[in-house]
Amino acid sequence: MQKRQIPLSLLFAPRRDGAVADWVRTRRAAGDAVLMHGFDHSPEPRARRTVTLARRAEFGALPAHEAGLRLTAAVSAMERLGLSTDSFAPPRWQASRGTLIALRGKGFTLCADLHGVHGLTTGGVHRARVQGFAQTERGETLWCFTYVLTAARTARRGGLVRLAVDAADLVRPGPRQAVLDAIDIARHHGATGITYPDVLAPAPLHRATTTARPSLPAAL
Repeated sequence: MQKRQIPLSLLFAPRRDGAVADWVRTRRAAGDAVLMHGFDHSPEPRARRTVTLARRAEFGALPAHEAGLRLTAAVSAMERLGLSTDSFAPPRWQASRGTLIALRGKGFTLCADLHGVHGLTTGGVHRARVQGFAQTERGETLWCFTYVLTAARTARRGGLVRLAVDAADLVRPGPRQAVLDAIDIARHHGATGITYPDVLAPAPLHRATTTARPSLPAAL
């Protein structure tokens, strides 16, 4: 990404410490953005009653009060790590309406979910679906092809290209090459690399954001 002059938006959960936190602090100092990525990724308590609901992400169904409690703990943990931020990306990109309300109450300015980037101070939403990989290697070739094709199509139309990748995906040659190809073809169609906070800046929307969830910092 440095060779391509593409800044990253790093999705960081405060439960991680040590070498990962050190690496994220280094990357932010170099110009990357940091988004709080939930708290501990545990499902909300009520979701454990049934198999179906148990699959909900940490902030996917919480009411405002419960979301606020988790956010309070997460904000404190981020501050202790020296990684305070006013930008949020929920686990699995799922944020309930209560979570959006709680985020505003906690002073957050941005929430990036599955379908768009919310400006929490203005109430506006930049509609753009995030593109990622499946959690399984089954059908990997098709996923990689779709990843690159969608980036090309969106950039060609002048839209906001949102590319997501887990660091663990990058040890596999298919997804790793797909990320590079998607970025290169988006740039070919005129897209410029930005971070999520830049999405809310008053500028043309022909842009691209790359998000990474750092689990193996050496892989990024």
